[in-house]
Amino acid sequence: NVMKSGVLWKQVVTALHAAEFSDVSLEHVLADNCAMQLVRNPKQYDVIVCDNLFGDILSDVAAMLTGSLGMLPSASLNETGQGMYEPVHGSAPDIAGRNEANPLATILSLAMLFRHSLDEAGVAKDLEAAVGDVLDAGLRTGDIAAEGVAPVGTDAMTDAVIDAFRSRSSTGA
Repeated sequence: NVMKSGVLWKQVVTALHAAEFSDVSLEHVLADNCAMQLVRNPKQYDVIVCDNLFGDILSDVAAMLTGSLGMLPSASLNETGQGMYEPVHGSAPDIAGRNEANPLATILSLAMLFRHSLDEAGVAKDLEAAVGDVLDAGLRTGDIAAEGVAPVGTDAMTDAVIDAFRSRSSTGA
């Protein structure tokens, strides 16, 4: 069950852990077991480090725990904190221009950028709280709307988050 391509990965991660992160718990888990564990008990994980292939697979599994791929932000960071931030779902070309996409993963990816690359944790916290406020108010795009609940479009969801952010933001932006 061990993929040969994962042997080098395991060796490098183990060496890096011993040299620089010995104070952090490390557990090697096979990707299929990790996917099952994410469904079974997602709170057991704080951070999952894996290669791109397994990262794509596991991030899709994790996204569905939130109800939709439209809810999960992601980041690929280098050692200095520079990163590429994007929603897990990608561009969704099948619904492009139809005002149906869930913008929350994109907004939450922006929050990650503020926190991890721009050292603006306060702005990140306000963005995340604004998303929470909008969801607490019951707004839902089509991908997360319950049966019988009228969904809002991309524009309305985005405007609602911007309004909530403005009301929370210490910068008044």
